[in-house]
Amino acid sequence: MEQYYKLYRVRELADGDESFVSLLAKTFLEEVPADAKILKEAVENENYLAAYQVAHKMKPTIDMFELGVLDCLIEVQDWGKFEKKDVNILPHLKVVLAAIDQASKEIRADFKI
Repeated sequence: MEQYYKLYRVRELADGDESFVSLLAKTFLEEVPADAKILKEAVENENYLAAYQVAHKMKPTIDMFELGVLDCLIEVQDWGKFEKKDVNILPHLKVVLAAIDQASKEIRADFKI
């Protein structure tokens, strides 16, 4: 439990309301993997604007669940924002996608979703 993500900030936000914690976990599972797929496709297609927008959207949730990849996600975001055509962003993207996949599996198991 909580190997690939942390609930400290989520619980702090929920102020002791465990049903709210469960709701946030469910929302994570509904949104973040879908956004990760969009991000992957945007990078593969060199759609800088879409990569920037979806990475920017994901930052607060990735940070709140403490996946430990915020720095890599910011690199991907900046790659899109500044259209860094000479930068190979795939290593950072792979780290982000792997963390999201691992955290999603663990959240699904932990919350029985």
